[in-house]
Amino acid sequence: MLPLIQREIVERKHWISEEEFVNMIALAQAAPGLIAVNSAIFIGWRCGGWKGVLGAVLGAVLPSFVIILTIAMIFSEWKNYPAVEAIFKGIRPAVVALIVAPLVGMAKREIVSKKAAKNSEPQTINNAWFLLVSLVAALLIWLVGVNPVWVILATIILTLIVLRIKSKICNLNSKI
Repeated sequence: MLPLIQREIVERKHWISEEEFVNMIALAQAAPGLIAVNSAIFIGWRCGGWKGVLGAVLGAVLPSFVIILTIAMIFSEWKNYPAVEAIFKGIRPAVVALIVAPLVGMAKREIVSKKAAKNSEPQTINNAWFLLVSLVAALLIWLVGVNPVWVILATIILTLIVLRIKSKICNLNSKI
């Protein structure tokens, strides 16, 4: 996605310079939200103020929204057909792969950085938690057939609970 954005706004349209593009990507990654939307906000503001922001964000979000909405509407009517069920069962491993591939990459980087930095035990616990949650999420989607949206929401909630418990434990330990 980023090379496409760069080619369009830097090389073809010349709306921003290469240096501004690099700075924009750094800001877009640091800010919460999608990089494409954050980039659209920056470019929209740079090119047209608030109207530019509105147009750029709608341009970045609306096509995907319409496509997903159309697929959902079609799927709800056709989901019971054997061919459609087979297609979605065939897609399920790809969804798992799309989730697992970045996780494996992050785990490899974490292992390499751990070996290089010789991290402490709390980091090892965080890594174990990360790998456990990732493995359970992938298995729930792949083997059990749980919808990925529910797995993501459950993972967020579970992680927030665990972080809250850990912070309470740290507070108790600091008082002792």
